[in-house]
Parts: sequence; C-alpha cells; structure tokens
Amino acid sequence: MPKIKSYTPAWLLPPTPGHDLFAPDTNDTQNGSSYSSKSFPRSVPRRTLARRGTEVFIAVRKEIRWADLVYLKERWEEKQAKARGGSRIKREDSTSLSDDELLRESIESGCAEGFRTMTTSVGSDILQLAISPYANFMAVVTSHTVRILLLPDSSHLTAPSLDAIKPKSWTLGPTTHVMDRSPIASAIWHPLGVNGSALVTVTKDAVVRVWELSQKDRWSFDQPSLTIDLQKLADGTSLDQNFAASDATNKGFSPDSFEMEVASACFAGRGSGGWSPMTLWIAMREGDVYALCPLLPELWAPPPTLIPSLSISIVGNLAATEDDPNVSEPTRLLAQQQLDWMSELDKQEPRVVEGPPGEAPTEIYNRPTKPGIVPRLQGPFDLELSPESEDDLDTELTDIFAIGQKLDTDELMMGEDEELEMEDIEGEGLSLSIICLLSSSGQLRICLDMDGVQAQWLPPRNRSKAMGRSTGSPSLLTFQSMDILTSLEVAEDAWPMFSTDVTSRYSFYITHPSSITHVSLSPWVFRLESELQGDSQAGSEFRIDLLVQGQSSTRERLYTNTAQPESQLPLAASIAIRDPDLGYFLLSATPFDPIAVIFDTPDDELALIQPASPTYEKDAEVKPMAFYEPRPVYQPPRTFDENSSLPLLLERLRTGRQKTVTNQEVRLSPLTLTLFTEAHKLLSVETLRLGTAASEIFRRCIQLQVELKQQINKANEVKTRVEAITGEDQDESGEPESCNAFIERRLQNARDRGEALSKRMEKMRKTVSKATSRELSDKERAWVNEVNVIDASMFGPTVPTDGPTKLKQTRKRYEDIMRLREELVEEAEKLGATGSEEGGENMGASTTDLRIPSELRKAKISQVKGLIERETALVDAVRARLERLSTVG
Repeated sequence: MPKIKSYTPAWLLPPTPGHDLFAPDTNDTQNGSSYSSKSFPRSVPRRTLARRGTEVFIAVRKEIRWADLVYLKERWEEKQAKARGGSRIKREDSTSLSDDELLRESIESGCAEGFRTMTTSVGSDILQLAISPYANFMAVVTSHTVRILLLPDSSHLTAPSLDAIKPKSWTLGPTTHVMDRSPIASAIWHPLGVNGSALVTVTKDAVVRVWELSQKDRWSFDQPSLTIDLQKLADGTSLDQNFAASDATNKGFSPDSFEMEVASACFAGRGSGGWSPMTLWIAMREGDVYALCPLLPELWAPPPTLIPSLSISIVGNLAATEDDPNVSEPTRLLAQQQLDWMSELDKQEPRVVEGPPGEAPTEIYNRPTKPGIVPRLQGPFDLELSPESEDDLDTELTDIFAIGQKLDTDELMMGEDEELEMEDIEGEGLSLSIICLLSSSGQLRICLDMDGVQAQWLPPRNRSKAMGRSTGSPSLLTFQSMDILTSLEVAEDAWPMFSTDVTSRYSFYITHPSSITHVSLSPWVFRLESELQGDSQAGSEFRIDLLVQGQSSTRERLYTNTAQPESQLPLAASIAIRDPDLGYFLLSATPFDPIAVIFDTPDDELALIQPASPTYEKDAEVKPMAFYEPRPVYQPPRTFDENSSLPLLLERLRTGRQKTVTNQEVRLSPLTLTLFTEAHKLLSVETLRLGTAASEIFRRCIQLQVELKQQINKANEVKTRVEAITGEDQDESGEPESCNAFIERRLQNARDRGEALSKRMEKMRKTVSKATSRELSDKERAWVNEVNVIDASMFGPTVPTDGPTKLKQTRKRYEDIMRLREELVEEAEKLGATGSEEGGENMGASTTDLRIPSELRKAKISQVKGLIERETALVDAVRARLERLSTVG
C-alpha cells in the first residue's frame, strides 16, 4: 500500500504555469451562472486526463492543454533558485504583470514554459481522452462524437512559442457518431490492434463498432470494419443472421433498450494469457455483465506467445471431448469451431511489419472467417455469492475493470530446452481472470472467472434448432464485496470510475467526486494461486476458506473532498505516473484545480548505480524524520471568484422593453413585481452559494485550529525526544543539566549496571556449578585410574592391575603387613594364654626359665597392639577413600 509523502506540490498551485493547465479561460469564468459547479454534470464518466510518459493532456471544456510535468517542475525550481539568489529585484508594480506578460517575458529570454494548447473541432465539452497503446493517436470523446488526433512531437513543448497547436485530426464516424444518435459509453483501444491503431467504440444502445485507423486511408475513419448490435446478437440463433446496427435514428421502446443500457466496457491487458486479450467485457447500467470473445479487428498483431498457447489449449480441449462419451453435443460443436478457427489461423503466413520506434517488428494476421467473424454474446453472467441489497444504487453499475489471467509458461515451454523471456508482470499472478464491478453507491465487487471465458460462436443454420439458443448460463464467483464510500458520500448523480496503477496490475484507483481510494488485491492473489497450483489436495478446502474469510483486499483513502455533497465538483479519473524525476505521482483534477498525491517510492524501485563512497553511503542512510501528517492544500470555494449575474440582468432591462421602468421611481405594479421576482430568483441562488461557501470556510477554520493543536503536540513530542537525546532536558531538581554532566551520569549508570550484572552472573555461576557435576580434568582422571589400580590390587583381580612399579611395591608392602599382623596376633594370643596358665596354676618354674622381665614383656605387648591398631586404622581409611572415589567416578 503506498505511503503518502505530500499532496499537490507548489509548482502546480496558483499562480504557476502548472496551475494554468487546469484552470479554465478567464473569459469563460466571467459569467458565474454559466460556469458554476451546476454546469458540470456528475452523472457521466469524466476521463479528461491522459498521459504519454511524463507528458499530460488535460481537457478543459473544448480545448486540450498539453504539458511536460518534469519540465514544468524544473522551470519552477529554476525560478525559485533565481528568486532566492536575488538575481531579480522585485518592484512594487511587478505584481500587476499578467500571466501572459510573464510568459512573453520568459519566451523573449529564450526559455519555453513547457506547455501548449491544442485546439480541435468539437461541438461540446470533452468528456474522455484515450491515448493509443503506442502513443501516436489520441481519441477525443464528447457525449456523442469522437475526434482522432495525431499527437505532435514532444519538441513542440520546448519551443519558445505560445501559439496554439492545431494537430492533424479526423472525425470518427461522421455519419455514425453524431448528435442524433445514441451517446458514447466507452472508447477503448484494442490491445491487439496493428501498431495500436484499432479503436472500439461502444454506445449506450449496446452497439459495438471496431475501427481500424490508417493515415493513408481516409475511409477507415468513416466506416467501421465491424459492427455488432448486442440486442440483436442476444436474440440470435445462427451464424448466418445479420447483427449489424440499423441506420434508423428513431427507435421504439423495448425492454432490451432499458436493460441493455451500457455503462462501460473494457479489455484485459495485452500480456494476459488465454483468450483474455480478445475478450470485451461489457457492464450494463442495470447490473448485467456480458462478454464478447473473440472480438478482433480484420488485421491484428498478437504477442509471440498468444497463438501457441491458444493452440495447445484448443487441441487439449478437443482431445478431452473426443475421449469422453458423456460430453454434450454443444460442447463438441464448440471444440470443433475452435479447431476450425485455429486451423485457418495456422494456414496463414504472417506479414512482418516494422513497429514504432523502439518496438520490435510485429507479425500481422488476418481475422479468421471460420466459423464466423461475429462471436456469441456470452451472458448475462450470474454473480454467485453476490450480497443481496435493497438499494437500487448497489446494482447500478458505472464501470468495469478486467485483469486477465497470467500466461502459463510451463505448459507453453513443455519439452523445450530454452526458457521464455518475458516481463515479470506477465508471468506472475493468478491463473484466473478477475472482473471488478463498481456501482453508483461505491460498492466494489471482485469476481473470479472460474470457468474461463473462451471463444464461442453461434451454431450454423442447419444445426441451430438442434443446438438450442443457449449452452447454459455462465457465472462469476463473487470473491469479495466492499463499500468504498460512506453513507453520507453516496449520491445518485455520481459516477465512480476505475484507474489503473503503474506498480502492479492487481492494484487500481477508484475516483469519486468525494474521494480517491487505492485498492490492492495482492494480499490474497498470490496465496490463492499457490493453493490452486499446489500438488497437495489434503486440507486445501480448509485453507482456501481461511483465505476467503481472513486476509482480503486492502483499501486506503488517499484524498477526501471536505466540501458539502451538493457543492462537490466532479473529479477526473486519476492517472498514475512513475518516473525518476517525478517519483510515484497520482494526478486528478476538478474543472478548476489540479489534485496531486505524491507517494514514497516503492521498495522494488531500482536504485541508481552510484560510485562506492563512504560519504555517499552516509548521506543515503540519513533520512528526514517524517513526524507530520501530509494534508491537501486548502483551496477556497470558487463561488467567491464568480461574478454576479445581476449586472447582466440590469443591462438586459436597460436595453429591453422595460428600459423605461429602470429610470423611474419604484411603483407597485405587476411589471415591478415581475422584475423583482426575477431578481429575487437570481439573488437567492447566488446568496445561497455564498452562504454555503462561507459556512465551509468557517468549518475549515475550526478544523484548522484542531489540526494546528495536533501539529503543535507532535512537534512538542519531537522536541522532548531531541532534548532527551542531547541532554538538554531538566534533571530531578528542576535545574537544567549540562551536556557533559548528562553524559557522565549516563556513563556512571551504565558502569553500575554492568557491575551489578557481573555480580549477579558470578552468583548464578556458582549456584549452577554446585547443582550440576562438571567433567573431570586430565589429572583427575589419572588419579582415579591410579586409585582403581590400587583397589584391584588390594581386593582382587576384577580390575586390571597394570600399574606402575610403585603400586606393585605398595601391594607387596600391604601383603607383608597383613602377614605380619596375622603372626603377631597369633603370637599375642599364645602369650596371653601362657600368662593365664601361669597365674592360675602358680607355675613359677616356667617363668623362671624364660627369664624375661615383666616390664619388658608388657612394653613389647603394648607396642605390638599399637602397631596393629595403626595398621587397622590405615586399612579402614584406604577402604573408605576407595569407596568415595568409586562413587564420584
């Protein structure tokens, strides 16, 4: 969704030449009653803006203004730079110079202003401008007539001249599109015309005419190459009937003339796939939708991929119908007719002609005559799941917009080694056609063509009775419905219109006298295509249901007209421009002023190649802070600039039959009453407009106060943020704090927080180390192995005893100690037993024979017991330590 950067720039505001492009002639605005808002009907489509690159064409009443927006912008910037530089001293009487004098002054200095006026012979106000695909022709459409202009070269804009240009032009259908015939509903350039020279006109009485224009053939502007009366075609039964429009000017009333009143018509894009480029979609005022396929001029130039893709589709469809015995007879006939159409096309040898400058040569084919040149009228389409409404404005259609299906390159290039080179916009998107319908109430309905419109013809005469009049009612699936306008903005005489976008074919603009809205279908188009093309069928219905109920199209109100509904002026259909010098630019206009919206450049904009420079990268990263909300520049009501009609009334009285009354005193008479009544009618209308304009200014002043408060609050917020960053805000004591003190305080706070975090981390590390066991180091593993070897040496050969020599000596010492302990224990027991016997039996002779002193014997015995206790304690300590080590390991 585009982000608004600003509204109408200064170089399009008064008193600049850019504003003069849209402003009416001062001579026409002298009479306020004839050039007021009531003189511009809103119940007709106004497409008075057209573009060729950055050049724009604006229709103002009966003349066309032509300008280059980039040149106008650069000229205004140059003038502003000179004014700031003081190169021109402003005099007090310099403001009295008129625009023409200023332009003459600039021309005399050798500088052109970049805009010209184009005159053309039209009898009424211009309502539509349509530029051909290759920008060499422009159709100028009024309510009943069409004029074809040969667009001049762009060099005329930079020529130092103010004279009006009268380009070469032709009247289209001098006996067909005239005032006594039906009004023109749409004038569309056929996307498959040779060098963009085929024009399709659709009148409100449902007559379609195809014109193939050629500068060398004047007759091509007088008579169409194909004429189809849709009312006759709707009742047709065979190919042999005549469906051309009748020449009668006075037609009687019929239900078809009411139900088949055309509101608008359109083609899909040239790069669309399938039959979309040659399908004309027609929206009727009463809500019906019809399609004509294939509608082709006699000579047409298809894209290189169109005929191969259609051939594959037709052959596959024919094979499917032949293999299926349950296929109905109308379906078989349709497949055979499509095969005949393609067979005649394959037999042709295309003629290669040079295209316009900068374009590749094109191949030209003749329109196939089999099975017929007039297709079947498909419709009216049933709008399935369309919301029901009791309001008639919801069903009164005003415009239609078709987005063709994408080109299936996988099927086209199947079995080929080379890849097809094509633009990304043609190969991406949905494999279904999308039809958008817009009603008078602002209701937008987005429909999907699930079955796909194909080429159809009526049956031949010999099979018309057997085939019947219809092969079934086609249908469109209503995917989404939304309201673009509020209930207060809905008006019966308004005519909403579609406008294409330059960034994506799945986004568009809707222009209404009260607003301009941007709608994007991208949020769901690509997700739906991935579900339709996915191989997994499991859960696809559930995912599609979530897609329908959840993510939907996005809409954004870009511009809102704050005037009262009854005083709103009609807006021209918007045009979008994307240029490196202008940016992303949207332009519309009232009959008096331009309305422009400048967007941020989309992210996919290709960046200009810049030299690698640190300075450039630094400057590129710095962007201004957008803390303000862009608002349109307020334009006061035009009522204050309109002249009163009372002087004209007085002048008419002075020169009329009542001129004697104007010079006499006021007397009560029927003539005086009549004059006062006429003056009252005139003044009451003018005072009502003045009062409405004054009330609007009062409301704008109140709104200005509210907006000013909001702007001050936002500026205050930004100021507070900046002072908080620079340290110029106040501290706790209420005194201003210097920048150095603020920085030192922040650094000290950062250090304190760092130390606190370090302490907390150390505490957590200790806690974790206690709660969890860490891995042993290499030295600890070696010590555990040594203990295991000792344990095996002492308690058995269950563990390998391959240790060092020192361990073996320790084991030997341990065995010696145990053996010595056992001997000493036995000897002590013997000695204890001998002593007890001597004491009991008083055998003094034995003790006398040993001759061992009692003190020495007691000392030896206590020494042996101490050694035994020591060894026992040593063994117990070693056993306990080994048990702990085994537990740790």
